[in-house]
Amino acid sequence: MNLSRMAEEAPVVRAPNPFGAAVKAFVPAPVRRMKGRFDVNGQVLGRLGQLEVRLARSRDEVKAAQQLRYRVFYEEMSAQPSRLQKLTRRDKDGFDRYCDHLLVIDRARGGSLGNQIVGTYRLMRQEGAEMAGSFYTAQEFDIASLLARHPRKRFLELGRSCVLKEYRGKRSVELLWQGIWAYVQQHRIDVLFGCASLAGTDLKAVELPLAFLKTHAAAPAEWQVRAQPRRGVLRGENVTGEADPRRALAALPPLLKGYLRIGGYIGADAVVDYQFGTTDVLVVLPVSNIHPRYVEYYGADSRFVA
Repeated sequence: MNLSRMAEEAPVVRAPNPFGAAVKAFVPAPVRRMKGRFDVNGQVLGRLGQLEVRLARSRDEVKAAQQLRYRVFYEEMSAQPSRLQKLTRRDKDGFDRYCDHLLVIDRARGGSLGNQIVGTYRLMRQEGAEMAGSFYTAQEFDIASLLARHPRKRFLELGRSCVLKEYRGKRSVELLWQGIWAYVQQHRIDVLFGCASLAGTDLKAVELPLAFLKTHAAAPAEWQVRAQPRRGVLRGENVTGEADPRRALAALPPLLKGYLRIGGYIGADAVVDYQFGTTDVLVVLPVSNIHPRYVEYYGADSRFVA
């Protein structure tokens, strides 16, 4: 999906407003779904061996991605499913219909496509967030203020990163990022953001990693984002202590380390997500921050894989 940059001026997309959440309750879901959401002929964005990455082409493929998320988040990890999630065995929420879903597929697994999907990432553009009433991340962090400070930039929310345990290696991660970069190029995205999680809900246990992030990756004022009021948070000004940089970096989750490696900033506060059993921080990654070697690796103007 890496198309060359369109010539016309990018339209201004305003931050989602609270009214949207009220409106969507009165509009039938089929009407509110993104038009032209699926491309049944959507091309492959990258390949490594038997693995390939592309966007979901149908609702059935989104359901398969939700089933994969359930297996990882609720069966392998410590997330607490609702009754409906237990019944359907899918990690599904109201934001899914407004997102594109990136899939890593292993054709060598055989069987149904659902069996072949081994990784997924959820991508939400501002157009989708406006229809949904907000970005998913706005439940924990004050995203509206960030958008208001940068009204002419295009934002993309990354979320629900999920890969089967036996595929959590370099190749799967590279493919996911190759797909994201293609998507960024097609939609002329300026800023990536989303939650990154530290395991556990004991704030004392994550103080040292948070101290490291505050010292070495704190967002400058123009990209700073605070937690929403009245959430179970550890405020940035209350993060104390020192962490050995090498030990702290080694202890960070691979996804969070990846964001830091390519130029991501970390917001000041941490939010406890009791459903998923994690402590979340907000990552903001201006595309202009991405180191040239990564741009060259994924291709500044790469094309679809035929």
